[in-house]
Amino acid sequence: MAAAAAAAVGGQPSPQSEPPQPELGRDKAATAAHLKAALSRPDNRAGAEELQALLERVLNAERPLARAEGGGEEAAAGGGGGGGSGGGPGTAEEEALEWCKCLLAGGGGYEEFCAAVRAYDPAALCGLVWTANFVAYRCRTCGISPCMSLCAECFHQGDHTGHDFNMFRSQAGGACDCGDSNVMRESGFCKRHQIKSSSNIPCVPKDLLMMSEFVLPRFIFCLIQYLREGYNEPAVDVQSEKDLHKVLQLLGPQISFLEDLTKMGGAMRSVLTQVLTNQQNYKDLSSGLGENACAKKSHEKYLIALKGSGLAFPEDKLTCGMQDQAAGTSSLAVSGFAGATGTSGQVDSSDEEDQDGSQGVGKRKRVKLSSSVKDQSIMDVLKHKSFLEELLFWTIKYEFPQKMVTFLLNMLPDQDYKIAFTKTFVQHYAFIMKTLKKSHESDTMSNRIVHISVQLFSNEELARQVTEECQLLDIMVTVLLYMMESCLIKSELQDEENSLHVVVNCGEALLKNNTYWPLVSDFINILSHQSVAKKFLEDHGLLVTWMNFVSFFQGMNLNKRELNEHVEFESQTYYAAFAAELEACAQPMWGLLSHCKIRETQEYTRNVVRYCLEALQDWFDAINFVDEPAPNQVTFHLPLHRYYAMFLSKAVKCQELDLDSILPDQEMLMKLMIHPLQIQASLSEIHSNMWVRNGLQIKGQAMTYVQSHFCNSMIDPDIYLLQVCASRLDPDYFISSVFERFKVVDLLTMASQHQNTILDSEHERSMLEGALTFLVILLSLRLHLGMTDDEILRAEMVAQLCMNDRTHSSLLDLIPENPNPKSGIIPGSYSFESVLSAVADFKAPVFEPGGSMQQGMYTPKAEVWDREFDPVMVILRTVYRRDVQSAMDRYTAFLKQSGKFLGNPWPPYKKRTPLHPSYKGLMRLLHCKTLHIVLFTLLYKILMDHQNLSEHVLCMVLYLIELGLENSPEEEPDEEEPVGGQERCHDSWFPGSNLVSNMRHFINYVRVRVPETAPEVKREPPASTSSDNFASTQSSRRPKVLQRENSGTAQVFSLVAERRKKFQEIINRNSGEANQVVRPKTLSKWSAPGSAPQLTTAILEIKESILSLLIKLHHKLSGKQNSYYPPWLDDLEILIQPEIPKYCHGDGMTAVERILLKAALQSRLNKRIIEEICRKVTPPVPPKKTSSAEKKTLDKEERRQKARERQQKLLAEFASRQKSFMETAMDVDSPETDIAMEIVTPEQQVSEAVYDCVICGQSGPSSEERPTGLVVLLQASSVLGQCRNSTEPKKLPTTEEEQIYPWDTCAAVHDVRLSLLQRFFKDSSCLQAVSIGWEGGVYVQTCGHTLHIDCHKSYMESLRNDQVLQGFSVEKGEFTCPLCRQFANSVLPCYPGNNVENSLWQCHSNKSMQELIKEVEELQEQLGIFPVSISSETNLSKEMESVMKDIKNTTQKKYTDYSKTPGSPDNDFLFMYSVARTNLELELIHRGGNLCSGGASTAGKRSCLNQLFHVLAMHMRLYSIDSAYNPWKKLTQLLQDMNSQLCNEEQPEVPVLYRDVSSLLLIQILTMPQPLHKEHFKCIVKVLFTLLYTQALAALSVKCSEEDRLAWKDLGTLKKNMCNSEKSWEVLLSLVISELSKGKLYLEGETEELGMVNPIAWSPDNIERYLQQFCLPFLRITSLLQHHLFGGDLPSCQEEEEFTVLASCLGLLPSFSETAHPFTSASCLDWPVPAFDIIPQWCFEVTSFSERHAEQVKVLLIQESKWDLPHLLQLPENYNTIFQYYHRKTCSVCTKVPKDPAVCLVCGTFVCLKGLCCKQQSYCECVLHSQNCGAGTGIFLLINASVIIIIRGHRFCLWGSVYLDAHGEEDRDLRRGKPLYICKERYKVLEQQWVSHTFDHINKRWGPHYNGL
Repeated sequence: MAAAAAAAVGGQPSPQSEPPQPELGRDKAATAAHLKAALSRPDNRAGAEELQALLERVLNAERPLARAEGGGEEAAAGGGGGGGSGGGPGTAEEEALEWCKCLLAGGGGYEEFCAAVRAYDPAALCGLVWTANFVAYRCRTCGISPCMSLCAECFHQGDHTGHDFNMFRSQAGGACDCGDSNVMRESGFCKRHQIKSSSNIPCVPKDLLMMSEFVLPRFIFCLIQYLREGYNEPAVDVQSEKDLHKVLQLLGPQISFLEDLTKMGGAMRSVLTQVLTNQQNYKDLSSGLGENACAKKSHEKYLIALKGSGLAFPEDKLTCGMQDQAAGTSSLAVSGFAGATGTSGQVDSSDEEDQDGSQGVGKRKRVKLSSSVKDQSIMDVLKHKSFLEELLFWTIKYEFPQKMVTFLLNMLPDQDYKIAFTKTFVQHYAFIMKTLKKSHESDTMSNRIVHISVQLFSNEELARQVTEECQLLDIMVTVLLYMMESCLIKSELQDEENSLHVVVNCGEALLKNNTYWPLVSDFINILSHQSVAKKFLEDHGLLVTWMNFVSFFQGMNLNKRELNEHVEFESQTYYAAFAAELEACAQPMWGLLSHCKIRETQEYTRNVVRYCLEALQDWFDAINFVDEPAPNQVTFHLPLHRYYAMFLSKAVKCQELDLDSILPDQEMLMKLMIHPLQIQASLSEIHSNMWVRNGLQIKGQAMTYVQSHFCNSMIDPDIYLLQVCASRLDPDYFISSVFERFKVVDLLTMASQHQNTILDSEHERSMLEGALTFLVILLSLRLHLGMTDDEILRAEMVAQLCMNDRTHSSLLDLIPENPNPKSGIIPGSYSFESVLSAVADFKAPVFEPGGSMQQGMYTPKAEVWDREFDPVMVILRTVYRRDVQSAMDRYTAFLKQSGKFLGNPWPPYKKRTPLHPSYKGLMRLLHCKTLHIVLFTLLYKILMDHQNLSEHVLCMVLYLIELGLENSPEEEPDEEEPVGGQERCHDSWFPGSNLVSNMRHFINYVRVRVPETAPEVKREPPASTSSDNFASTQSSRRPKVLQRENSGTAQVFSLVAERRKKFQEIINRNSGEANQVVRPKTLSKWSAPGSAPQLTTAILEIKESILSLLIKLHHKLSGKQNSYYPPWLDDLEILIQPEIPKYCHGDGMTAVERILLKAALQSRLNKRIIEEICRKVTPPVPPKKTSSAEKKTLDKEERRQKARERQQKLLAEFASRQKSFMETAMDVDSPETDIAMEIVTPEQQVSEAVYDCVICGQSGPSSEERPTGLVVLLQASSVLGQCRNSTEPKKLPTTEEEQIYPWDTCAAVHDVRLSLLQRFFKDSSCLQAVSIGWEGGVYVQTCGHTLHIDCHKSYMESLRNDQVLQGFSVEKGEFTCPLCRQFANSVLPCYPGNNVENSLWQCHSNKSMQELIKEVEELQEQLGIFPVSISSETNLSKEMESVMKDIKNTTQKKYTDYSKTPGSPDNDFLFMYSVARTNLELELIHRGGNLCSGGASTAGKRSCLNQLFHVLAMHMRLYSIDSAYNPWKKLTQLLQDMNSQLCNEEQPEVPVLYRDVSSLLLIQILTMPQPLHKEHFKCIVKVLFTLLYTQALAALSVKCSEEDRLAWKDLGTLKKNMCNSEKSWEVLLSLVISELSKGKLYLEGETEELGMVNPIAWSPDNIERYLQQFCLPFLRITSLLQHHLFGGDLPSCQEEEEFTVLASCLGLLPSFSETAHPFTSASCLDWPVPAFDIIPQWCFEVTSFSERHAEQVKVLLIQESKWDLPHLLQLPENYNTIFQYYHRKTCSVCTKVPKDPAVCLVCGTFVCLKGLCCKQQSYCECVLHSQNCGAGTGIFLLINASVIIIIRGHRFCLWGSVYLDAHGEEDRDLRRGKPLYICKERYKVLEQQWVSHTFDHINKRWGPHYNGL
């Protein structure tokens, strides 16, 4: 079939010149059907030709693009076809696509055709391709390859419970591996891909896809032609890039069409594969032969493009490289780089393009290598044989357009395609690299490349096949080498002039921008496959090339120490260098190591080690290295050393190789050790601040070198290599090298003064500490010397936990893991968890209110501190030096707490794991004379208080001695020495090399070189002396002095003698006799002023051994004479069972005791000598002269410690003060602990309240002239409006079905009620019948501090001039309280006079109810009169006005304007009393919605309601209520002619029964003159209660059914004549029912429509309960009000008795001891007018209203009284539920998926954060929503970050997350992607802060959002 099609494709003459043929005229479907029929005939030649002609015409590649390019020579060349088909540029393409769709469908409908093809999809793979930022999953439990990933759908449909999985945001894009058993285990497949479905799918009918086979080749060729046409070789200008984008945009529909085809499933994919890989088709169509001019031209463009890429068509090259190569093994001609100096390089074409000015980078001359290194065939030859190959070629040329990448990847589920495509990809690999290097968008391009390659190379089978058939490894290594060659420079390490070594230049873009990472990542990926890695390790040629590659990084980024002035420009190239070594060298190394785990792989290791050593030898030669490293230089990059070290380690640990068989000779070992040692010394120099002039970056390097991601590829191999060298080299040589590298040789002299020629004295101490610490690490570290992986993991974990408590994720991050994910411990693996649970305890997150959000932390278990704390490991792993101190502080605290040791402990000595036998030689370091001399010298110097020695030095010295005793060689024969034994070998330092015996060896005299000024010079030398060991090294730096040597003793060290002249002297002198070093006395006795003092020889009398020094040190440390007493004298057991736990922890004395005990145990002689010394010891007499100065250094530590303790104490005190203050400031229920009680509690006599001003500190009353004010924060709040009347919590919607409707919120209900009233009644009266402020009400809160208002003004002025950036806006009046720093924005003036004025009026007056009613009415009449006359503008009244303005401006206009006539005074009136209502209601909510808890206000002394009332009252009294409308009259008087009053108005007043009683209360009280008398208050309450009760009865009557009503009506009439009937609810209810039934109230078809159907049988109990519930809200508000106005505590009570308690508290209840019968709410009634008169009057208003609007009557009567407390929405347990629903949800405004979706936690609205699509008048959606939903406060959950963000007015802050993972940690931005679960406590804290309006106080990090959220 395909062949026939191909034949037909051939050379038809191009029909563009002829007139259109009839087929085009006929409609498409018919043509298609006709052609399909023609082609299905057995002889389809004619049909094929007809189709061919049609396709030629339809798919003509010339027209559209020529037009798109808008003229230019391209269009001119495009021939006359340009004007052919009219219309815009897109039309021809659209037409062509329509034709293709029709033809494919063969005349049927395209959609049906698609469905038909899908039915035959045999693919069992998912293969879904995604691009960057897609959310996918990775399950480590199911993955075989570390790159395995699943789309969300497959993940959720598979079963991964309990697996180690995480969600991640794809960076480069990827594809779903579900169903691919090469990459993941089948158990993880989802339900759709579990069945291998190919078997049961029917075969595809032949004719279904027949048309596709004809049409698609032509279509793809057309696409290729477009790509050829559109490409112009980019000139220097960037203009061409835009053209490329334009071409791609035009081709969008075509590529999308192909993409859609791939989605039709396996059947269509196999047709496409066939088309793309068929070589015949390609040859016929694109060869450019034949007479078709257009095809010719396009072929020419293709050839030009190939040439321009520096690639050749193989025909042009006579030697066809590819063929030779396929035949033999890899023909990589690799020549050593020795000859490759800068001149011999030749420049080939591809490099010329790099020359355009980019050379300047890094300012160093680039080095070109001769191109013999490269295999030309790999780099420069490309030949395309199929559409697929050319398509990939253009995909690369166009820099990987996303759509093309997606199309090519979508085809991968087809196996044949996968293989073909992989081979094509490999074939183009070099070309990809060249394009990448030139690309301007290398980041995007890298991502797209990896997107493709990771799909191909993660599959082991495929990788193996391509390696065998296409030389994949050769190609990759060559390409990498070639890439790096473009940025080489000459190495300046060691021999700057003559060095032949070249290194990469880290300043080049290639390294700085990590451009190489796609290639390296592919290389690492293929090396993770065992079969591929084996090929690599067996191929010697490849290994050589690879070592060449690695050597480019050896010694890069060289640092030279600045000695004079600070470096001008700190280069940041070091990060590029570390990244390059880690990614390009270390990761491939770890990949290879993971395949060298067993004995059988020994050969591989030998290969690597062999070529590594060769490369190292070449390197030493190239840099001309002999034996001394160049001074003041350091490079941290020695990848060759590290390869060598790691393979050695592996060989010994896993492959049982004999170490010596792969070690080089001694000379090479000496060379190998120099550079790693140089790094260790430089680290010490950097930490000693010797490199400060190099800037901060050098510290950065030192830190990166040991940092957790780098340490096991850098410092660990270095130290291991040094350990190997130390174990094989002469120990004296090694030790002296160490001290020489650390530059402290001159310091190691017995003399009290010395000269150091290479080190300033201020650096000596820390360098000495560095050298000793390095030795301790070298000798105690066992990471590669015998520890198992689990032991290593445990040690690492303990070290990290000891420094600080850690979260799980930071631990994972800090434990160095294998950088190559394929090998060894995967973080999060089982061993990690089990080790963690063994060494640490989990501390669950705790919450202090107002405290910071804690994370779940792991802290070391007690026994870890006790037994496993290892300071050596801590020192090795700390990036910051302070962490070592932190670990020691924590250790000290543990010991104090557990009572194990109370002093200042020293770092504990820890027993080490045994050494692997191969490294036993390492311990010889501890038993060499050189070290013993150093230890002896240092002990002596410390004892004599020489300068520059610290406790740390002593600690390390003792540590080394103890190590030596622990690892002493086989027992020495304990021969009894004669008593004179000490004298026997008086003339040399030590007799042997064993530390145990050397410890007791006495040294009598030592000859030293000292400055002439030193105190030692005076003495004359006695007969026998030892020469000071290191003094001689000074001679090497001065003219050589005559020296005689004893050749007899020198022979021992002959091995080293030839190598190093300098060390020869030291070594000889180590054993040489003192009298042989005869130095001539210096000639000149005097020294020039200012020059260094002359050196002279002096002889010191010492007469000490190490043992005696230790014992004297013990005395010195204890500060007592003869403090040491050998413990075995009392208790012989000690010697038999030596492990004494009491010595584990302790200070220096304990350490000395431990050492002496071990020494005694190891030799009887030592034991005897210790006893002897103890008998005759006298206190050591240090030279007097130095003592005073030197005392200081030892005391310094103690002083420091004391200072630290003092500081701790102060801090603790401060913290506790702060805490108690925080509690008072943060609404924690502890009012007792208030700090300064600014508002003084009232005394019994009336005195004025006194206030303290927190600014000027003066106290005094608030006066009208100089008012004092409270610091307050005014904020608009809609919290009240969020109360709902159901106790059922509202959930956050997580499916389309769940939606939240706000109609049942308190705000909505009140809104509806007000608008209903406004429809039927007079506006001004409506505005007094309700309260507003449920939404956008103003809440006033204070911290309780007061200040003078004039002080405040000047404070604000100073804030305004303050340049510091504050988190608040001073312009808006915001500030922080000067005392407690709480956020505030206004000052509320305090009213002069006593705070709680009316304590006087507490006594009950005997006035009757009627008198009081009259008085209240009169008081309301005299509105104009004020105690503070407002006519004379006083400061106070001004301030009151200004604060009122502030209150008004706090909320938006829409929340204050409810009147129909804008700006009417009724509005202000309503707003003012509503502010009071809002604050009372909110306080009620803060108390939990009821007053059962009693006590003072929770805000304690910090309530500002009293002051607020004064301000409101003063303003309310500016409005007079017309006496005719005063509700007071309606409540307390009978009106005469009700009818007349109702009829004469258009809109009547609101009936009293519809009015909100609490609002009436506030109106009455605020319009009375202040101060208010308590009796008047009580009177008002009594009157209002009668109204409230009647409302309750009316509501009840509406709620119950017709029968109930009749029953109650009759019952009531019976009881009517009893005494006290006015206080019986039955009577009153019956009265209300009979009055209301006069109107049309009860007629309206039963209560069903109100939805209030209550199946409750209304028993008397139920009715009583209902009435009480109805009245309670009013009683609560009134009690609170009374509490604030008149003082007095609120009584506490049980919930069931709340009604009675409050009623009696308000004086409604006569003392209820009289009433024996059960209490009823009605007994509280006290009718001002007989009930039987006034109730009918009230009911009449309602019935007359019902005449007109019967349907609304009932709705208005039933007022909702029971509101639940406000809550945030309930969140689901698992975060994934939210994430999956919302992260793909589209925005309702723009229907796109928002980049940052968020959801409001108050109302559940979905919003776009920062979304520009939803911006309205410069406000972004979140800000807008926060204003509409929360009156300026918004709480949003950011879906993609799991974090909550708070918006408060013009500021916002990140609050934290309420979802934590299994380890109690947040996962901000979902970086880790672990499953997250709701943390109920945190959510409660969030809700608490929302309800209590304390976001501003508790969260500290606020910033302005500029309306951009």
